[in-house]
Amino acid sequence: MNATRSLLRALALCGVALASLSAATTTTWEMNSYQDFLKGRFTGISLDRDGRLHLAPKLETVFSSGQPAIWSMVQAPDGSIYAGTGHRGRVYHVSPTGANTLVWTSDEPEVFAVAVDSSGVLYAASSPDGKVYRIVSGKASEFFAPKAKYIWALAFASDGSLFVGTGDPGNVYRVDKSGKSELYYESGQSHVTALAFDSKGNLLAGSEPNGILYRISAKDKAFVLYDASLPEIRAIVPQPDGTVYAAALGGSVANRSGPLMPALSAPMSITVTAPATTVTVSDSSETNAQAAPDIKPKADTSKAASQPAQQAAAAGPLTEIPGVEKSAVYKINPDSTVETLWSSKEENVYSMLVEPNGSVVFATDAQGRVYRLASDRKATLLVETNEGEATRLLRDSSGLVAATGDMGKLLRLAGSEGGNGTYESPVHDSGTVARWGRLTWRSTGQASFATRSGNSARPDKTWSDWSAPLTDPQNSIIGSPNARYIQWRAELNGPGATAESVRIFYLPQNNPPVVRSINVTSQAGGASSQKTSGTNSSSAAAYSITVTDTGDASAAAGTPTQTLSHGAGSQIQVTWQADDPDSDRLVYALYFRGEDETEWKLLKSNMPENSLLLDGDVLADGRYYFRVVASDRPSNATDAARQDELVSAPVLIDNTPPVVALSAPRRTGERVEVDADVMDQTSPLRRCEYSLDAGPWTPVETVDGVTDAPREQYHIAIGGVRPGEHLLVVRAYDTANNAGLAKVVIR
Repeated sequence: MNATRSLLRALALCGVALASLSAATTTTWEMNSYQDFLKGRFTGISLDRDGRLHLAPKLETVFSSGQPAIWSMVQAPDGSIYAGTGHRGRVYHVSPTGANTLVWTSDEPEVFAVAVDSSGVLYAASSPDGKVYRIVSGKASEFFAPKAKYIWALAFASDGSLFVGTGDPGNVYRVDKSGKSELYYESGQSHVTALAFDSKGNLLAGSEPNGILYRISAKDKAFVLYDASLPEIRAIVPQPDGTVYAAALGGSVANRSGPLMPALSAPMSITVTAPATTVTVSDSSETNAQAAPDIKPKADTSKAASQPAQQAAAAGPLTEIPGVEKSAVYKINPDSTVETLWSSKEENVYSMLVEPNGSVVFATDAQGRVYRLASDRKATLLVETNEGEATRLLRDSSGLVAATGDMGKLLRLAGSEGGNGTYESPVHDSGTVARWGRLTWRSTGQASFATRSGNSARPDKTWSDWSAPLTDPQNSIIGSPNARYIQWRAELNGPGATAESVRIFYLPQNNPPVVRSINVTSQAGGASSQKTSGTNSSSAAAYSITVTDTGDASAAAGTPTQTLSHGAGSQIQVTWQADDPDSDRLVYALYFRGEDETEWKLLKSNMPENSLLLDGDVLADGRYYFRVVASDRPSNATDAARQDELVSAPVLIDNTPPVVALSAPRRTGERVEVDADVMDQTSPLRRCEYSLDAGPWTPVETVDGVTDAPREQYHIAIGGVRPGEHLLVVRAYDTANNAGLAKVVIR
């Protein structure tokens, strides 16, 4: 077994090393950790903290209400359950056998809280703008009207009085058995969202939007037991030893200006389990709590303080910030230290209970998931109900019962494993079309796998069907078609079946490199070779030409021929830009050919750099093209290597100046006329000018008015020339900026 584990570790390390290479080499997609597997979809499958899939507890539907959600439930003394629903405001009675009866229908659409007194009488609170009703034998009578927008929580004290937590405003009311009521505590918060009694009879109250957990020891007397960083205290579970567990949540569902209707989501990305943190508050003992100042807010200041919170709640849903904690489970110890047992950036905790062995069980809105948090703080995903969200939990004689939203159901988690279950992985993106290799895993018992693939990011009807079952953990070849995306499914059957450490090996398609541009420049003599990573135009260049493979609108103007000129000892530098979508290493080859030639001549190959410096004299006058070929063969096998190429626009090299021929001067008084015949062998002429007696240069135009040909005629007429000998110099430039000169003496 140890040898096998060592081999698997070696394979894993090899796969990671291969995955780190940027090329069409074998890559591995691995799922090993708890966080990896949480991204998938569970049906009858549990996930332990070590990243191992198990068969989940058997999930049975006890009751289906036909309503959108079950918001509240409570257990009666005989073991039956009362469940309050939305959005028709109904209360059902469900017996241990699953038989159900509609007990009451409210005039308001939501029943967020139900409670049963010591004699088994049912109380139900309706919202919005609702009341608390006492329901006996299916007949409801008004028991208390708090004149608040919402009623979120009900809790009975040991003396039989009923405590009511309301929203908008966030108050706690006490109602005795006769129905006489009083304002017990005014929190100054927008909502009181949860109520419970601790082992000493103190009332614990959670609030929103500041996430404060109060311990209320008497009328108008409270101590802040914990001030959470999240907006809402959602659930409170006190323990006999003084420990208090609390769940807090945030995000859009923290807004209570409307009925609690969390948005349903597809299988989510990842749940983050934070390490335990400890916070110490000033209340270190019950004695200190009694000595602490009262937190009864004064009427005027509390209302002023609560106005911003209430206005914020009424403004609309809070904005969720990605990457920020969305919910958390806290343990508040008897000495008032606080530990964060679990937190998530993806899931909201809606309900929580503590089992006799000390494990914490909580339910979330991620496809109705139920988790168990053991004493070692390791979370196990017990079951995914696939019901949108799990809103409430309780434990009866047969096991855990979860109430759900999306469709209001009561589901029971039995103590024993189910017979089978499936797990669907998240979709993996290989980045390009891939050739699939083996699928490997570790398992016990009966486990089989299947795969499917496609080229759309989400599985749809364009994807392949699930493959035939794969049963060999080390040598199962994937038969799904080559594609960009892939998904696997595991099926566990029978007692003790587990699966873990799943790997898929694949070969991504190699994408060709792209040559983006070519740049040709002329440099003054003595310039050294430059190895550049991009287009580089030397400051000493007379002219440059750049051709790009961008396909933009400017290409409509054409690609003009550019001209290079250089003096003795000058150099020509060719640089280019290229990249590879796979980040492969590239090598280059540079070719050239003359305009009247048919074959490319290699200048240099196997260049890792993207620049080459040439002696300016190796190319005679004429038009030339340069071709760059980029290849990714350093990072790929020979038969998988790809290449791309780009040809430059024509480059005109012109080293020869124009020839200027002057006629004999013709003089008439103080007027002198000279004809100039200028010709260049390679490029068109650009301008012509003259200087008399070393004076300033004066431009002259061609006889036909446009300087645009390799040969042009110029007529020079100069007035005001005094008698005597004079020197006339004529200078002509071609487009390569080569200058040709001639002189004539005027007498």
